[in-house]
Amino acid sequence: MNRVMQSVSGLLVLGISAAAIALATAQDNTPGKPFEPRQGQPGKDVIWVPTPEATVQKMLDVAKATPDDYAIDLGSGDGRMIIAAAKRGIRGHGVEYNPDMVEYARKKAAEAGVSDKATFIQGDMYEADISKATVLPLFLLSENLERLVPNFLKLKPGTRIVINGYQIYGWQPDLTTQAEGDCGYWCTVHLYIVPAQIGGAWRIGEQTLTVKQEYQKISGTLGNQPIENGVIRGDEVSFSIGRTEYSGRIAGGEISGRTKGARSDAWSARKG
Repeated sequence: MNRVMQSVSGLLVLGISAAAIALATAQDNTPGKPFEPRQGQPGKDVIWVPTPEATVQKMLDVAKATPDDYAIDLGSGDGRMIIAAAKRGIRGHGVEYNPDMVEYARKKAAEAGVSDKATFIQGDMYEADISKATVLPLFLLSENLERLVPNFLKLKPGTRIVINGYQIYGWQPDLTTQAEGDCGYWCTVHLYIVPAQIGGAWRIGEQTLTVKQEYQKISGTLGNQPIENGVIRGDEVSFSIGRTEYSGRIAGGEISGRTKGARSDAWSARKG
């Protein structure tokens, strides 16, 4: 969660000097001193910068997270995102490479009285099992996110990914908004909704629906007519062909829904 770029330009944007990084490292390594996270301390992939509380709450609001969800934070740092979710009754866990941060997050969860809902494990975020997630609240670089995209697209359609500040290369956010209050540089929140994967050939009656998919956007043809305005939101799809608008729900190898406009009736498609 709490991660920012380790480049000189990134540090300048944040107002973090190389001297501050060196100081944070030295403080963290003081013999006999209880571990306390320091803004700017080095990590495996990036340095640590905490997400402002106002942004934490906005991210959970934007994700519409409820106790029915399971949240996973990759690079969970001091655990604040998963602890905040737990305070809303949401179960989840954080994956953090630094074992000292993991123990610190566990301590903070215990202090908040949410250890039954907020757990933390030591591990590499790129290798973590995120299959249980329905909400992924993250603070990672675009470079980190790009590496994780194949894992994201395997998640259940409708899973919400909410990101502090950074975007996923090539994937247009479903929503971008701003936190209010004391959030400094980190007020922007991007929402991505994992789309069902429907690229390929489908049969609608005697016609072939050919779909090309790029994240939540689709194009293609039905017979020799082009698809327009094609969008997938979770397991729901909509597109237009001529003056007819199609909307439907995707369930495995089938789509069923209704049309409106030039035609108004039920329609269905089968993969293959």
